Amino acid sequence: MSRIFGHYIPRSLTILAFFEFVAVLTAFYSGVGLRFSNDSITPEFEELLHLKAAVFSVSVFLSMVAVGLYSRSMREGFGQIIVKLVVGMFLAFFALVALYYLSPSWFVGRGAFVLSLVIAFFGLIGVRYLYSSLIDTKLMTSRVLVIGTGAMARQLQQLKRRSDWRGITLVGFFHLRGDQDEVEEEKIIRSEQPLSKLVTDYGIDELIVAVDEQRKNYPVDEIIGCKMKGIQVTEISDFFEKRSGRLQIDTLHPSRFIFIEGFNQDYTRIVVKRFVDICLSLLMLLITVPIYPILIFLIKKESGWNEPVFYSQVRVGQDEENFVIHKFRSMVVDAEQQGAQWASKNDARVTKVGNVMRKTRLDELPQLWNVLKGDMSFVGPRPERPEFVEKLAENIPYYRMRHRVKPGITGWAQVCYPYGDDEKDAKEKLQYDLYYIKNYSVFLDLAILAQTAQVILWQKGAR
Repeated sequence: MSRIFGHYIPRSLTILAFFEFVAVLTAFYSGVGLRFSNDSITPEFEELLHLKAAVFSVSVFLSMVAVGLYSRSMREGFGQIIVKLVVGMFLAFFALVALYYLSPSWFVGRGAFVLSLVIAFFGLIGVRYLYSSLIDTKLMTSRVLVIGTGAMARQLQQLKRRSDWRGITLVGFFHLRGDQDEVEEEKIIRSEQPLSKLVTDYGIDELIVAVDEQRKNYPVDEIIGCKMKGIQVTEISDFFEKRSGRLQIDTLHPSRFIFIEGFNQDYTRIVVKRFVDICLSLLMLLITVPIYPILIFLIKKESGWNEPVFYSQVRVGQDEENFVIHKFRSMVVDAEQQGAQWASKNDARVTKVGNVMRKTRLDELPQLWNVLKGDMSFVGPRPERPEFVEKLAENIPYYRMRHRVKPGITGWAQVCYPYGDDEKDAKEKLQYDLYYIKNYSVFLDLAILAQTAQVILWQKGAR
């Protein structure tokens, strides 16, 4: 597991990203080399060649991020990956055309540009094929033994997605005397042999400590002995954080929570984040304002010319201070005549125009004003309604911690988890929100913004 600016990224994805970036960079130089001979390259062209290569490669790479090709939860087959690659290359094409229009000095010529994209496409297919072939081999997997068979260990069975176990082979759960077994019996290893002997016999690379309580028979010395021999030892809550990108609430004891690293809210980070929010909100307002008249016309045409276009609602913000959020109205006017309620799948209250706006997130555009005012940030936990917050805070541990930062238009929970409409979903999303608050960095914000594009593009979780 690699950690970049505090954010955990699966090592296999880091390796994949590196080789694909090299493939795209190589494709650019190959395209230029095939299109131009040495005699036809002017000194001015050659002087900017490396900058042009960087612009091309970064644009293609970000386009691939935007279509979800580096998502830790990616489960698509190779055929679906190729479809995403095609979409990503088209996105890169239009992004580069826009960049070349704004800065003609970055342009390399039509022939070299098209050749580079074509070579990059087939190069990426080759890298992805090798990656898909090797990802589940012994070359890229580690063997894991879980210490404990109780309630803590049972939490690991919640990791049902193949992507959560990518690069890992779960050998089994080591039973300790006094454990109340709550995991699958066929996965339990019962042995009187020393732990170090089991580690050797089973070829274990990593131990996950998932003991319910530190009893007298807690094998501290044996675990330390394994660690001294080079075996990686991971506490279960750290394992969840690294593998699934969330803080597993059920594995966190309040006394341990006090000493967890992260949750830094220093002045520099706050200033940088606010500066980015102001710049991005102003830019997005300039870009999206021409869309407003179209949406206003469509909303009024469907619902009636005298009906309101915007919808305002009280939400809970930073430090639990209420503020008013603004949206384009996507439901019927009397949608909440029976009181506040979650939006459900195929909700009958959503209008036809509202359905389209929700899937494309266009109904969220007025929240740019909330960001500019300082009520919200571009990235952060989604703000919830006061009526729901009180109930959720009573039933879900650590729920109020999500209000330590400004709420956002998009967030880590939104790109990692589908839309939620009940308390169980709220708990799951809180675990992603806590991961974001703990590991916040500008890099993580940029990664979330890039991945938000795939949520919109593939219409994940819209209701």
